[in-house]
Amino acid sequence: MNAERGVGFIVHRSSFIVEMRIRIGVIADTHGILHPGVIDVFHGVDHIVHAGDIGGRHVIDALQKIASVISVRGNNDDAGGEEIRRATIDGLRILLTHILPRPHQPAQRIVHSMRRSPADIVIFGHSHLPHDEVITGVRFFNPASAGPQRFDYPVSVGILERKGGGWTSRHVPLDERSADALRKRMNQL
Repeated sequence: MNAERGVGFIVHRSSFIVEMRIRIGVIADTHGILHPGVIDVFHGVDHIVHAGDIGGRHVIDALQKIASVISVRGNNDDAGGEEIRRATIDGLRILLTHILPRPHQPAQRIVHSMRRSPADIVIFGHSHLPHDEVITGVRFFNPASAGPQRFDYPVSVGILERKGGGWTSRHVPLDERSADALRKRMNQL
């Protein structure tokens, strides 16, 4: 099949099928630092979701130069870290918060919010630990921290991508050491 790549879509000439490709950059726990690798990884994303502990308006301003940003405040952003924000991007129902705290035992405010209005994915931060797990049909995703290195935790971001009819998720390490740390620390919550 002959295909041409366009901006955010693929056109298949032989069948005239247009496949929309949507990419969402996921980031958390920047703590006032925008790692230089974020700009490269997020190049071409359609939206960015920041799960809190932003560390200053300058981080959001820099991210908005890449794509539109949806964010919540974390416990280090003069807030309690319990804010819940909802968004739907290309049919993907997102629940965004900073403190979950655990995917298998989310806080009652998350449980109540999900009962009122289901989500396809819960994006969270706070722990600095990477997480990507589907529990009872809902994906729980923590990109880990994109800010200063903490302990032996990875420094990374996430990418959600719609290809055809489904969404994929992945973590992207922002330095060489973090590739191993992602494997070691994945889904420990």
